[in-house]
Amino acid sequence: MKLIKFTIIFILITQTIFAQKPITNDFSAIDKKALELPDSLTKNTDFIANYITSNFKTDNDKSRAIFIWVASNIQYDIENMFAINFYEKKEEKIAKALKTRKGICENYALLFTDICNKSGIKSFVVEGYTKQNGFTDYIPHAWSAALIDTSWVLFDPTWGSGYIDNGKFLKKINNEYYKASPTTLIKSHIPFDYLWQFVNYPITNQEFYEGKIQQNKTKEFFNFKDTIQVYEKQSHIDQLIFTAYRVEKNGVKNSLIFDRLQHLKLEIENYRQNKTVNLYNSAIVEYNDAINALNEFINYRNQKFTPKKTDPEIQSMIDVVVDKIKEAENKLSQISTTDVNTVNMIKQLTKSIDEVSKQLNEQQDWLTLYFSKSKLGRKSMFYKVSWFGIPLN
Repeated sequence: MKLIKFTIIFILITQTIFAQKPITNDFSAIDKKALELPDSLTKNTDFIANYITSNFKTDNDKSRAIFIWVASNIQYDIENMFAINFYEKKEEKIAKALKTRKGICENYALLFTDICNKSGIKSFVVEGYTKQNGFTDYIPHAWSAALIDTSWVLFDPTWGSGYIDNGKFLKKINNEYYKASPTTLIKSHIPFDYLWQFVNYPITNQEFYEGKIQQNKTKEFFNFKDTIQVYEKQSHIDQLIFTAYRVEKNGVKNSLIFDRLQHLKLEIENYRQNKTVNLYNSAIVEYNDAINALNEFINYRNQKFTPKKTDPEIQSMIDVVVDKIKEAENKLSQISTTDVNTVNMIKQLTKSIDEVSKQLNEQQDWLTLYFSKSKLGRKSMFYKVSWFGIPLN
C-alpha cells in the first residue's frame, strides 16, 4: 500500500504575545550555570543530560536549566516553518536542531522532552493547537509536559524563547511558559488528546473556542493519572487506538483536529496492514521451513536411516516439521482482515499447509509403526516385496 503523507505545519505564533506575569523565583544562578554548557557537550542530548544531572540536583532546577538552555540556544526557523515531514524520526529532528541551532515548535519540544527524560524527569511531547486574544489559530503547535516531583506541569520552550515581529524572530525569554499549571496553560493551549490536559474534568474543543476553561465538576470524572499509567504500559498500536478515540470524543471542531485524527487512523491502518504482511510472510517462512524439514526426513528415510540415529533423534526430525506447521497456522490465525486479495492468499496458504499436514501424518504413522517393530521388522519396512518375494526397491 502506498503511504499517504500528511504535511503538518507547526509554526510559532506571530506578532502578539501574552504579557509576562511577574516571576517571584530567582533563576539567575541556575540560568547562568545552564548557559555555561560547553559547545563541545551539545552534540547530542546524552552529553547535555550528563551536564544537567552533574550540575543540578532537584527536578525543579534540572527542568529550569533545560528550559533556559533550549529556549536560549535554539533559533526559531522562519525560513523552514512550512517544510515539515511528519514521518521524519524524532531522533533526526533532535539532531537537526542541535546541529543547526534552529527549529520549529516540534524541535523545541522534542529537544526539551528528550533531555528531561535522559535527566531523570518523565516528560512527554504534547500536540495540539493554540489561541491568543480570543483568536484560535489554524495551525498546530507542540509543547512539553513533565512530572516535577508529583505534579504534572507544562513547558512551551518555543513560546518561551521569543516571538516573531514583521517576519523576524526576536529572542525574548518568556517565563510564563516555564512550569505552567495545566489549568493556566489551557487558556491558550489545548491538546488534541484530552489526556494531556492533566485535569480530572477535561474541557472540550467547543468549550476552548468559547473560553469556558473552568473545571466543570458536573462532568464525568476522568482519572488522568491512572490513564497515563495505562498509556505507558500499552503497546504502540493500543496507544494510537485509544488516542484516536479520545481525540474524536472531544469533538472534531476544526481542520487541525480532523487532520490529526485522520493521521492517527491512517497510522493505525498502516500498522495493521504491516502487521498482516509481516504475519503472512512469517507464516510463509515457517511453511517453507516445514517443507524443507519434511524433505530432509524423507531423504533420510530413503537412505534407510543411514547414517544411524537414535529413535528420539529420528522422531525429533518429524517434531520439527510439526512445530513449524503449528507456528505457520498460529501466524495465520492472528491475521484479521477483510481485504479480498489477502483473504484469498491466506486460503491458498492454508490449503498448502493442510496438504503438508497430510503427508506429515503419513510419515508419522509410518514412523510410529517402525518404532514398534523389532530390528529385523524395521529393516523389512524399507522394501516393497512382489508376490514372488523379490524386492521392488
